[in-house]
This record gives sequence, structure tokens and C-alpha cells, in this order.
Amino acid sequence: MDVATMKVLATALSIAIGTIGPAIAIALIGSKAMESIGRNPEAASTIQTNMILAISFAESLAIFALVVALMIK
Repeated sequence: MDVATMKVLATALSIAIGTIGPAIAIALIGSKAMESIGRNPEAASTIQTNMILAISFAESLAIFALVVALMIK
């Protein structure tokens, strides 16, 4: 394999592997937030605020993986 092929492969793997974790985290955050709101509807606004904050932190990891992939490319 030549260098160009290895760079493309490394780029694809870094973005693929780097987005699996945040995707699972966002799914779990959303699931648990909906479960919490179902159990305690009065706290929906507090739960929603914390959920959005946690999702933004998880999404920042996916953006970091994208930046790394672009640097490899």
C-alpha cells in the first residue's frame, strides 16, 4: 500500500471510530432523560437543560474526531 491509500484509510477509520462513542453517549443521555422526565414530569426543564449540556459535551468529542481526521487527510 502506498502512503495516499494509508492516509485515506486512517482518515476513514479515525472518523468512524471517533464517532461511535459520542453516538452511543447521546443515545444513552436521551434515553435516560426521557425516562427521568417520565418519572418526574415536574423536573422536565432542569432535566432538559442538563441533557442539552451533556449532549454538547459528547458532540464535542465527535467534532474533535473530525478535526483529527481532517488533519490526517
